[in-house]
Amino acid sequence: MKDREEYLAYSRRSAKEVEAHGGRVVALGKFREAGVRGIEPRQVMILVEWESREALQSYLDDPKLADLHPHRIDGTSEYIWHFFDKLDDLRPILGKEKK
Repeated sequence: MKDREEYLAYSRRSAKEVEAHGGRVVALGKFREAGVRGIEPRQVMILVEWESREALQSYLDDPKLADLHPHRIDGTSEYIWHFFDKLDDLRPILGKEKK
């Protein structure tokens, strides 16, 4: 974390705004230990599930949130965005049927 106060300013409001744009915080955790070597650990991990890529983009582009995103940027360092398909989207690839 680069600036705790900046990130707190972001976190106070972000969950409500994420939800309003079709996102849902699935997990939040503080780093405890690395299970794999060679990967630079992050101190905090937040996993957000979005209804769609467009929902995420609407969150990022919403002009009413122009004052919110700088708190995330100023409050963190080496922020990483990763995008994954939902398990249900992978079932055909894995040869699994929905139960």
